[in-house]
Amino acid sequence: MYKRQVKALEAAGVTDLPPITGQDAELQAVQRIIAGEQYMSVYKSYPQEAENAAEMAVAKVQGRDIQFAALTRDKVDSPTHKGIPAQLVPVVALTKGNIEDTVVADDIYKLSDICTAKYRAACEAIGLK
Repeated sequence: MYKRQVKALEAAGVTDLPPITGQDAELQAVQRIIAGEQYMSVYKSYPQEAENAAEMAVAKVQGRDIQFAALTRDKVDSPTHKGIPAQLVPVVALTKGNIEDTVVADDIYKLSDICTAKYRAACEAIGLK
């Protein structure tokens, strides 16, 4: 998706690209952030999401009301339903400044996965080693 978006902007004659963002903090996006090709990506703690989903699934299988069990403290609305029980996970803007505190700390990627030979100099420039 990233390449198509940038190519579309370039094809439209845009020479000074706006900040490019993304979602889900995939490895290639993290590397583009380090290289300065992408400004940020939306990151949600996947381990926290998985743990929360597992807790709710176990509660449901055990016959407990997930609302009563205080697992779904939040509420969200859809186009057709209001007040849907949910457990929201904090969303973080993943940038050069918080890669170690997010995707590395959560064991999503190792620095060796991110800082391959192609990105080694960019990693070192921002203090990732």
